[in-house]
Amino acid sequence: MAYSSLESCLIDLERNGQLVRVKEEVDPYLEMAAIHLRVYEIGGPALLFENVKGSRFRAASNIFGTLDRSRFIFRNTLASVQKLIELKGDPIKAIKHPLQNFGAGWAALKALPLRNPFTKPVLYEEIQISDLPLIHHWPNDGGAFVTLPQVYTEDIDQPGIMKANLGMYRIQLNGNEYETNREIGLHYQLHRGIGVHQTKANRKGLPLKVSCFVGGPPSHTVSAVMPLPEGISEMTFAGVLGGRRFRYTYADGFCISTDADFVITGEVYPGENKPEGPFGDHLGYYSLKHSFPLMRVHKVYARKNAIWPFTVVGRPPQEDTSFGQLIHEITGDAIPQEIPGVKEVHAVDAAGVHPLLLAIGSERYTPYLPTKQPAELLTIASHILGTGQLSLAKFLFITADDTQKLSTHRVKDFFTYLFERVDLSRDIHFHTNTTIDTLDYSGTGLNTGSKVVVAAYGDNKRVLATEIPASFSEKNSFGPAQMVMPGVICLQISTYSDAVAAANEMSVLDETFKPILNDLKGIVQIIVCDDAAFTAASLNNYLWVTYTRCNPSHDIHGVAAFTEHKHWGCKGPMIIDARIKPHHAPPVLKDPAIEKRVDRLFQKGGSLSSIVGH
Repeated sequence: MAYSSLESCLIDLERNGQLVRVKEEVDPYLEMAAIHLRVYEIGGPALLFENVKGSRFRAASNIFGTLDRSRFIFRNTLASVQKLIELKGDPIKAIKHPLQNFGAGWAALKALPLRNPFTKPVLYEEIQISDLPLIHHWPNDGGAFVTLPQVYTEDIDQPGIMKANLGMYRIQLNGNEYETNREIGLHYQLHRGIGVHQTKANRKGLPLKVSCFVGGPPSHTVSAVMPLPEGISEMTFAGVLGGRRFRYTYADGFCISTDADFVITGEVYPGENKPEGPFGDHLGYYSLKHSFPLMRVHKVYARKNAIWPFTVVGRPPQEDTSFGQLIHEITGDAIPQEIPGVKEVHAVDAAGVHPLLLAIGSERYTPYLPTKQPAELLTIASHILGTGQLSLAKFLFITADDTQKLSTHRVKDFFTYLFERVDLSRDIHFHTNTTIDTLDYSGTGLNTGSKVVVAAYGDNKRVLATEIPASFSEKNSFGPAQMVMPGVICLQISTYSDAVAAANEMSVLDETFKPILNDLKGIVQIIVCDDAAFTAASLNNYLWVTYTRCNPSHDIHGVAAFTEHKHWGCKGPMIIDARIKPHHAPPVLKDPAIEKRVDRLFQKGGSLSSIVGH
C-alpha cells in the first residue's frame, strides 16, 4: 500500500491489530516516553496518543517498533527496493533478464520527486513551536526534542531537490538559552551531509536554509536514516520505498514536503551556536551539553489533524534498533559490494552501534605460504574505517572464515571463533588521536579518542577456558570475578579515580597474573569493571559495559604487555578497563515516580491493559 500520509499508515496498522489508541490525557513530560519504553520492551503495538497534555495535536510512537511491523508497512515495495539495490551492484543482470527485472524498473519510476504547486495540505495552518507536543524524554534532558525529524538542506552551489540532503539530526525545541518560538537547536555529528552544506554556505557568508519535516508517509522517515552515498537524494529513495513520489513545493524560499504533518523552516547563520543538550541518547548515556548550530525559526506549519511522531532512545535495544534491522534488510549485500573482500559487517546495537563493529573478510594475499596470518584483513580494516559512518567505529574485530559458516550476527559465536585464533602479541592495531562518535564520551574530548583493530586469522591457537582458572582465583585479591563467556573474565575492582591511580592498578594486575601466564592461555580478555555480576549477567551487558566505557589507547592493557618498534602486544590476556570514568556521561535511568504514574494505563480499564500479557 502506498501511504499518502502518516495517518493512513496508522489506520492501516489499527485495522490489522498493530496499533492501540491511548485515550487518557498523558503528560509529554516523561510520561509519554515511559509508556513508549514499556510497550517497546514487550514487543507491543504502535501507539496513538489522542490526548496530549498542553497540545491539541495527537502523537504517535513505536511505529517501527518491530522488524515485522516495518516489513508490514513496506510489504508492497520492499522486494522492489531490494531488487533495485541488487541491480545497482550487478546492472548487467537487468540487461540479461529484462522481463524478470521489469518490476524493479517500474518501481524506479517512483524515484523522481514531484513538485506539487496545487495541493498543499501541510500549509493548512501556521502554528508556533509551543503548540507542538513538547516531549521531554529523560529526567536530565535539557528540554523537549524532535526525535524523528527529517532535516532538509540544499547545496548552495547546486540548489534543488536532486542535490539536497535529508538527514535525521535531533532538534531541541526549548530549554537552555533558546528563545521560545524563535530559536531551536540543531545537533548534527561527524560524516553528515548537512555539514557539507553548512560549510559551503558559511564560505559565502550566507545563512543555510533548513526545513525540518515531521511525519508524513513512513518512507520519508526511513529515508532520513538511510546511509546513502553522498550526492544521491534521499527523496528519490523515499519515493521508491513508499511507492509514491516525494511531493514538495517551496514557500518563502524554503522547501516544503507537502505530505508532511509538520514543517519547521528556519536559517542557520555562520558562527551562531548555542548550548544544546543534555539528551538521553542511543548509547544508553546522556550526551552532554555542547555548543551546536542555532536555527532561527522562520515559520511552523501543520496539516489538518496533524500527528506528531516520536521515538525514545536509550540503552539499546530500542526502536532505533528496528531501524537498523530494516536498513540491513533493505541493503543486504551493499557493504560487501562497496568494499572489496568484505563478506559481512555488523555494527553491534547492544554496544551502541558505533563503538563496536564485527566483520568477516577474505584472506587471499598469500595462499602459497603455509603460515596463515592476517594480511588482506588489515587492508580491508583500513577500508572499513575509511567508509562513511563505519569510520566512527571504535573497536573493529575482523576475521576470515574459510568454512563460510560464521556470521557476525551470532555475536557470541563470532567472538569465540576470533578469540580461538587471535595472537595477542601480533593482532592488535591501534589508531590514536583520531575521531570517534560524537555521542561517545569515553575518549579524550568531543569527537576525539582512539580506535583499535583486532584482526585474527589462521589455525586455532588455544582452547578457550569456560571456567575461571584456579590459580587466577588464588591470586585474585581485587574483587569478585565471573566468567562472561568462553575466554572472557570480568573482574570487579575499586572505583576508578584518576589516570595515575588506574595505571598503578593495571600494573599491579599485570604483576599479579604474570606468574600464572601458562594457566591463562585459555583467557583472551579480562574486563575490569564496576560490577562483575551485572557485566556477566548477559551478553548484552558485557557488550554495553565493555565497549561503551573504554577508550582503546588509554584503557587497553595486558598481562606481560610490551611495545616493540611502535607495535603494542601482550603475551597474556588483554585487560580492558571498562569502569565508569569521571569524564563519562551518566547513564540514562527511568524515574520511579513516573513509572508508578503510568501504571494506570496498563491496569484494568486502562487503554493499554490489553497488551500487558503480550
